[in-house]
Amino acid sequence: MKLVIAVVQARDADRLLEALQHEGFRATRISSTGGFLREQNVTLLMGVEANQLDEVLRLIKAHCYTRTQYVNPLFPIVESGEFFVPQPIEVEVGGANVFVVPIERFERLP
Repeated sequence: MKLVIAVVQARDADRLLEALQHEGFRATRISSTGGFLREQNVTLLMGVEANQLDEVLRLIKAHCYTRTQYVNPLFPIVESGEFFVPQPIEVEVGGANVFVVPIERFERLP
């Protein structure tokens, strides 16, 4: 048994959850926020059999992709007599960070 912890961008989460449910996988969804861009993320927790891991990873890759977006790196800088607004920069966002942890015991309680 494996615990899959997948941190995905919020805009990819609904499509991924639909695909996982369609294939018979269960997931617990936890809203989270990313550190660098402070973007809305979703952390999914899934318990899967070891032989199902490749299928889960395939679904994550198919539904969570990277994209570029423009962000403002800093707040406007104001000094005596000066006002500087930094230009937006292009960054790559999205994809998924996936952690796979071995599970010693798993129980689904009624």
